[in-house]
Amino acid sequence: MMQALGRRYVRYFNRTYKRSGTLWEGRFRAGLVQATDYLLVCQRYIELNPVRAGMVDDPSAYVWSSYRAHAFGLKVAMHTPHEEYLRLALNDADRQGAYRQLFKAHMEPGMVTSIRSAVNAGLALGDGRFKDELEALHDRRQRPAVVGRPIITPDVE
Repeated sequence: MMQALGRRYVRYFNRTYKRSGTLWEGRFRAGLVQATDYLLVCQRYIELNPVRAGMVDDPSAYVWSSYRAHAFGLKVAMHTPHEEYLRLALNDADRQGAYRQLFKAHMEPGMVTSIRSAVNAGLALGDGRFKDELEALHDRRQRPAVVGRPIITPDVE
């Protein structure tokens, strides 16, 4: 359904604005995230995307972000805060302050790379135990495959 809607919209948009080609870079991507250690990091990564892209100087300036709901309590009808966000503090004011505090520190470049790699490869983002459990449950690899041919060892008798 979403693909059909997207195709129709692209035709309309291209016809209206006399252009051709795709509107979006690629397919929508989603992946599993270990909530306890990675959810707020991913949320921060997403809400800082407009800043990294040079669209705004502060995440609160990007109106399509959930940052203002998390950091300032802006009521958004379609927004439901995650349990990990709610665990930041016992009351709204302290929770919002704690959330703003998360954004004062720079994201580790290694974490940004890990998030991007997991999303691009369609792999889960989490620690080794989390990935082991997913692999056992779904019989699907959750780590990058080893590049290259397998090493052939000679049979020694």
